[in-house]
Amino acid sequence: MQLVHWPDLQKQGARRWQQLLDEHHELSSLEEYSDFVSSMLAASDFIFEQCRRHPDWLIELTLGGCFEEQMTNLLDRSLWERALNNLDETMARSWLRQRRNRILLWIAWFEFSGQIDVRDSIRWLSELADCAVVAGLNWLINQSQALNGLPCDEQGNPIPLCVLAMGKLGGSELNFSSDIDLIFCYPEQGMTQGGRRRIPNQQYFIRLGQQLIQLLGHVSADGFVFRVDMRLRPFGESGPLAVSYAAMEDYYQNHGRDWERYAMVKARCMNDGTQDQALLKLLRPFVYRRYIDFSVVESLRRMKAMILTEVRRKGLTDNIKLGRGGIREIEFIVQALQLIWGGRIPHLQQRSLLDALSVLGKEKILDETSVDILRSSYLFLRHLENLLQQIGDQQIQDLPEDKLNQSRLAWALGEHSWADAYHRIIQVLQKVSRLFDDTFGHPLPEEQEVDGVYDGLWLEEDDEICHKVSSITEPFYQLVRQFRQRSLRRVMGEKGRITLDQLMPGLLQFIAGYSKPEKLAERIFLILEKILTRTAYLQLLLENPGALKQLLRLCDASILVAEQLSNYPLLLDELLDPQTLYQPVDESCYAVQLDEFMLRIEPDDLEQQIEGLRQFKQIQMLKIAAADIADVLPLMKVSDHLTALAEALTTKVVDLAWQQMVVRYGLPSGVIDVNTRQRGFAVIGYGKFGGIELGYGSDLDMVFIHNCQSYAPTDGLKSIDSKQFYLRLAQRIMHLFQTRSSAGVLYEVDMRLRPSGNSGLLVTSLDSFRDYQREQAWTWEHQALVRSRAIDGDLDIIASFNKIRQFILGRFRDEKTLQQEIVDMREKMRIHLDRSDDSMVDLKQAPGGMVDIEFVAQYLVLLYSNQNPELAKWSDNIRIFETAMQVGLLSECDMRTLMSTYIEIRNEGHRQVLQAHSRLVARKKLSDLLSCMKKVEAIWGHFLGI
Repeated sequence: MQLVHWPDLQKQGARRWQQLLDEHHELSSLEEYSDFVSSMLAASDFIFEQCRRHPDWLIELTLGGCFEEQMTNLLDRSLWERALNNLDETMARSWLRQRRNRILLWIAWFEFSGQIDVRDSIRWLSELADCAVVAGLNWLINQSQALNGLPCDEQGNPIPLCVLAMGKLGGSELNFSSDIDLIFCYPEQGMTQGGRRRIPNQQYFIRLGQQLIQLLGHVSADGFVFRVDMRLRPFGESGPLAVSYAAMEDYYQNHGRDWERYAMVKARCMNDGTQDQALLKLLRPFVYRRYIDFSVVESLRRMKAMILTEVRRKGLTDNIKLGRGGIREIEFIVQALQLIWGGRIPHLQQRSLLDALSVLGKEKILDETSVDILRSSYLFLRHLENLLQQIGDQQIQDLPEDKLNQSRLAWALGEHSWADAYHRIIQVLQKVSRLFDDTFGHPLPEEQEVDGVYDGLWLEEDDEICHKVSSITEPFYQLVRQFRQRSLRRVMGEKGRITLDQLMPGLLQFIAGYSKPEKLAERIFLILEKILTRTAYLQLLLENPGALKQLLRLCDASILVAEQLSNYPLLLDELLDPQTLYQPVDESCYAVQLDEFMLRIEPDDLEQQIEGLRQFKQIQMLKIAAADIADVLPLMKVSDHLTALAEALTTKVVDLAWQQMVVRYGLPSGVIDVNTRQRGFAVIGYGKFGGIELGYGSDLDMVFIHNCQSYAPTDGLKSIDSKQFYLRLAQRIMHLFQTRSSAGVLYEVDMRLRPSGNSGLLVTSLDSFRDYQREQAWTWEHQALVRSRAIDGDLDIIASFNKIRQFILGRFRDEKTLQQEIVDMREKMRIHLDRSDDSMVDLKQAPGGMVDIEFVAQYLVLLYSNQNPELAKWSDNIRIFETAMQVGLLSECDMRTLMSTYIEIRNEGHRQVLQAHSRLVARKKLSDLLSCMKKVEAIWGHFLGI
C-alpha cells in the first residue's frame, strides 16, 4: 500500500502525519508505522479529521489488532443499552455520534487499505444501524415511560413499535454514508397505560418515531448518526408517520404500487424477531404472487425508462449507482426475478441480494456466467461506492472529476493510474448494462431508409437541390442552412457533432413529408438548438425513431407543445412510450403519481422539491395536450384532467408549505399533530379552478380560510402567534406557486376574489368569510361564489364552507334588482374587455359568448336556489344547466343550446391556445358557432332582457 506512483498523495500524507505529530506528541509511538499511517491519512479526509480529533483512536487502529474482534466489541448491543441508560439527552446524542464515528473510522481504515472485503464492511455498517436504531428506541421509551406509560392492546398487554428497515438496510447491505429507509408500524390500536396520562397508541408511536428521527438525524458538533428517510411509508409524506398492521394491510391490498413491491422485497423488522415473522406473513401476498408473475417485466421496463430519464436529466454519465450498468440495474435484475418467481420458489424470498443471486443460479433462472458477472460487478461497484464515500463521509456515487480524488480511488483499487482505474470501471458498467438489456429485452431501433438527397441537404453539398427535389422548397432549404451554420458555432464536442450529423438527414426527410415543412422546421430547430450541447438527448432522438415521429406530430399540431419542449427539453423523455404519452393517468391518480415522482427528491432539498413540482406539471400537461391533439380526450375530459392535475399540485404545495412552517415555528394553537390533515386551514378554488374547467394557460383563482380563534403562540422554539402563522402559511404557499425556476412557474395565482379583494388579508378566518358574504359582498362576488368549491384542507372547515356557500346562494333575492345588477356588470365588462370587431370575434366577451353563458348560469343559481337548493350543489356550468332543466327552469332545447355552445367555445379556445393564438377568431371561420351564439343571445334576453 505504498504511494510510490502517487507523489501528490505522498506529499499530502507526509504533511498530515507531521501535523498530527505536532498536535499530539503521544503519536510518536507510531513512528515505525509512519509510512502506512501517512498513506491512510492522505487517502481520506474523513480518516484524517477523525484521527485529529481523537488521536487515541489512531493508536487503537494501528496497534489494536483484529478487526472482527474490535467490531464485535464496539457493536455489543448490551453495552449500548447500559451506556445510554445513564445519560441525559445531550450526552446520549453525543455518545451515539462518537460511537458511530469511531466504528466508521475502523471500517474506512480497513476497507481503504484492502484489509477487509466489501461484504464485511456492509455487514458491519448494517449492524451499526441496527444497534443505533434499537438502542436509541429503547432509550426513548424509557425516557417517556413515566409520563405516557406503554402502549397496550385491548387486553392491556404492552405492544411494540416495529421499525421496518427498507432498502439496503433491510438486506443488511448498507453503504458507508447511506440514509436509512424506515417504516414505523405497530400491531393494533389501543391506549397507553401506566403513565401520568393516557394517549392513543398511534399518537404515542408517531411521537416516538419523531423523537427517534431527531435523535439519529440531528446534526451537532459531532455530526449525526444516520439520516432517516420515511418516504417509503404508506401514502408517502402525506401519510401518518406510524400505522397499525391493519392499516398497512389495507393500504397494500388497495393502494400498493409496483415499485412498493420492489421495496418490500427487503423489508425487515429491526427490533423484534416475532414481529418480523408476523409482518412477513402480512406482506407476503402483496409482494409475492402465487403464480409466476411475468407482469413484473413490464413494470421493470417502465422503471428502467425512469432510470434512463433520470440519468439524462441530471447528466449522471459517471454515476455508478443510477447510471447505465450501475448498482441500481443489478438490483433491478435480481429483485424483478425474485418477484417473478418468488411465489413459486420460496427460497427466492431473500432480503440479501447476494443470497437471492445464488438461488437464481441454483434454480437455473440465470446461467452461471450471468450470476458470476452480477456478483463480481455488484461487489466491485459496492466497494467503489464505499471508497467514494469514505473519502469525505459524503453520500455520493459520482466518479470524481478532480485529480486528487481520482488518485485516491485508483490507489485504493490497486491501479497505477486513473486511466487504468476508469477503464476497469467502465468495463464493469458495460457488462452489467448488456446483461440488463439481454435479461429483459429492449426494443431495437426502427430502421429508416434515408434518401441520400437529405445527406446532401444537411451537409450543404448541392446548392441546386431545390430545383431537383420538389419537396425541398427554397424557404425550407434556407432554414436548414441557417440552422446548420448556427450549430457549427456551438461547442458540442466530437460525440455531439457526430450524433447530430447522423440524426439530421432522416429528420429532414421526415419534416419534408409534412404539408407545411417550413413551419414545422422552425419549431423543431428551436428545440434542437436547446439540446445541441446535451448529447444524451440527441442520441435519444437518433436511437428512437418512434420518439422522433411523436415529436414531429405534436409540434406540427401545436406550437404550444413545441414551445414547451423547447423550454423544457427534459420532456423529450416522455416521447419514448406512445402508450403512456397519449393516455394520461386516471384523473383520480394524479396525487399518487405525484407522490411517486417526488420520492426521487431528497425531502430536505427545497429547491429540488419546487423544481420537481414544476417538472411533474410540465410532463403531465404534455401528456394531456398529446391526448387532446390525438382526440383521445374530449374537451370536457381535457379540463377535468387539467383541473385534477392542479388539485394534486395544490395539495402537495400546501403540504410542503405546512411542513416548512411547522419546522420553523411549531404547531399553531388547536393543532395537536404535525401529520394530521386537520390543520385548521383550507383552500377554496374559484373561477375555472372551482368550476372544473381549467385550460392550458389558466391561472388558479383561490381563497385561503382558517378557523384559528386564538392568538396563543405556536409551540416551536421560534414561536409566533397562531393567527400570524396562518398568514405566513398563505404567503409561503403563494411563494411556492409563483417562484420561477428552470422549469417555469408552477401556476400564477389570483387572490382578488378573497373578501375585500386586494385590500383584504391574504388568509381570512371562517367567521370573517361568513360575515363578509352575508353583509358586505356585492352581487358579482356572489356570482363568483357560484363557481367555488373546496380544493384541499381541514374537513371541518370544508363542511362549514359548504354550509355558508349553500346559505348565501340560497338567500331570497328580488328578481328585478338581481337582473339589473348582473346586466350592469355585464355591460361594464363588455365595454372594457370585448375586442370583437367586424372581422374578428372575441370568444369570451362577445354577445352570446362564454361570459354571457356563465352569467345565465349564475343568474339561475342566485335567483332560484331559494326554492331549488339542488341548483347550488354544483360549481360547473354544465351540471348547473342540467339541474335547471330538471327543475323546469330551462327547456331541453335551451339547455342543449347553452351547453353545446359553451362546449364549442371552450373547444375553439383550446385550439387557439394550442396554436398560441389569442381568443380572437375570424368571423368567417365561425359561421356555425355564430348562429349558436345568436341563440344564446335570445336566451339571455329571455332571462336578463330588462
